[in-house]
Amino acid sequence: MTSHFPESSLNRAPMSPRTLFNTVMTVVAFICGLLALLPLVAVLSYVVIQGFSSLSLDVFTQLPPAPLRKGGGFGNAILGTLLMVGIAGLISIPFGVIAAIYLTEFSSAKIARVVRFATNVLSGVPSIIAGVFAYGIVVLTLVKLNLGSYSALGGGFALAILMLPIIVKTTDEALQLVSQDLRQASVGLGATNFQTVTQVVLPAALPAIVTGSTLAIARAAGETAPLLFTALFSSYWPCPDGLLSCRPDVLFKPTASLAVLVYNFAISPFANWKSLAWAASLILVLMVLITSIIARWATRQKIS
Repeated sequence: MTSHFPESSLNRAPMSPRTLFNTVMTVVAFICGLLALLPLVAVLSYVVIQGFSSLSLDVFTQLPPAPLRKGGGFGNAILGTLLMVGIAGLISIPFGVIAAIYLTEFSSAKIARVVRFATNVLSGVPSIIAGVFAYGIVVLTLVKLNLGSYSALGGGFALAILMLPIIVKTTDEALQLVSQDLRQASVGLGATNFQTVTQVVLPAALPAIVTGSTLAIARAAGETAPLLFTALFSSYWPCPDGLLSCRPDVLFKPTASLAVLVYNFAISPFANWKSLAWAASLILVLMVLITSIIARWATRQKIS
């Protein structure tokens, strides 16, 4: 069977209005894409240029120096950031994942709609409001109980508030993407709803859940305002005698963090502190980059 259409009719004329419009819109879309990337490239390049010159082994192993004194580092801030982000993860990830499982698998449509709306509202709450809330709940409670005031526990609690809606939303969406055929096949083989969720649905959605959790951790690591109200800052090591001799009361003491260190040192008039602020900014960017790479690695397996 031969075609009756001439071959020339399939080629669009180079100067036709449709071809010209398509070319112009392609160029405009390309320029918009470059403009969208421009702020990211500019910020990253500036932070790398300013921070790389101040990087050394001392920044990981030394305490912040006195003003106008060369050397020093911010190893205590790195440990403090990891400590508070770890506390936030221990609080928010289990609660967020279990809440999303309830929304997707067990709740009624009305309850799910209300909770999802509340989660969206919580995700839009400014971080400084979360810090004030954590101050009222954790810091003032510790003061009343004579257990301390500003602490890593308060900072972790504030960061957990910011991480919770991200984890709930990403886990909820991941569970909804799991095919209903998998659930029906599991139930058809005699599994209960609990077995279906834990042994079929959750493993299928695990890459997306890990992605949401790592993105939430990346956001929490860069937050400053909540930590100003809850963890404050410290110029000392969280565990002065080493990690092996660390005691539980370290959770109830003011704790340094990279974000607050950048805030304090960047606005100071001392050149050595400003230099360390750039180095700390670069470390923060690298931490976010590493968590993003982990998220990409975890999502290589597509949800089937």
